[in-house]
Amino acid sequence: MKITVLSSVYKFNLISGLFFLLVLTFLILLGFWQLGRADEKRSFLAEQKLSINREEVDLLSLIPDDLEKLRYRKTKITGHYDQHHQFLIDNQIVKGQAGYFVMTPLVLAGMNKAVLVNRGWVPLNKDRLILPDITIKTESTTTLAGRINNFPVVGMKLPGAEIPTESWPSVVQLVDINILSKKLGVPLFPFQVELDPALNEGFLRDWKTNLTISPEKHVAYAVQWFGLAVTLTILFIRLSRKSK
Repeated sequence: MKITVLSSVYKFNLISGLFFLLVLTFLILLGFWQLGRADEKRSFLAEQKLSINREEVDLLSLIPDDLEKLRYRKTKITGHYDQHHQFLIDNQIVKGQAGYFVMTPLVLAGMNKAVLVNRGWVPLNKDRLILPDITIKTESTTTLAGRINNFPVVGMKLPGAEIPTESWPSVVQLVDINILSKKLGVPLFPFQVELDPALNEGFLRDWKTNLTISPEKHVAYAVQWFGLAVTLTILFIRLSRKSK
């Protein structure tokens, strides 16, 4: 097919034209997908802000429904630490250094149920066989404050990552609430409570929101995809141009 515009003739091949339209459509869809992700992140940040400012959650009367709505909500809980049965969540990187998150079950007062309290991050010893000292001084009933969050994740899930070691403290890479509940012999809530940094009996606690990409970055990615679409269109037209 030929099209004449002023002193130029543009010759389009059917196969190359279809390929161009296919790639162009793909780039445009990627751009709009990134804009949609930006909107999702804005909604998430708005919901997170509301969660932080809402009243504290009472775990004793909580029936988990939508866990995302509970995320980042503050809570105060009373119970006793089961310091003899603690978990170390492996492969947690903080400031470029490998270590563990210390997860200690807190058995709620008056309930046969526990919640895993994330007491913070500890560095990995040079000898992996030597586990960190995570002893708790408080053995009586205690009341603590924290915020509800999803469990830590790892970048790559390896086979058997959810299986904890036999000894205590038990090392595990990925939290599977059913497996850990069975090992403890006590039902667990399907989330963690991140211990308030102002409280004792904890380690390094620099709690952040799990937002790897900001809305602004998604918009920037969208601009890149749209830019590639424009560039592709210009190149296609220039390559199709023939002198009259």
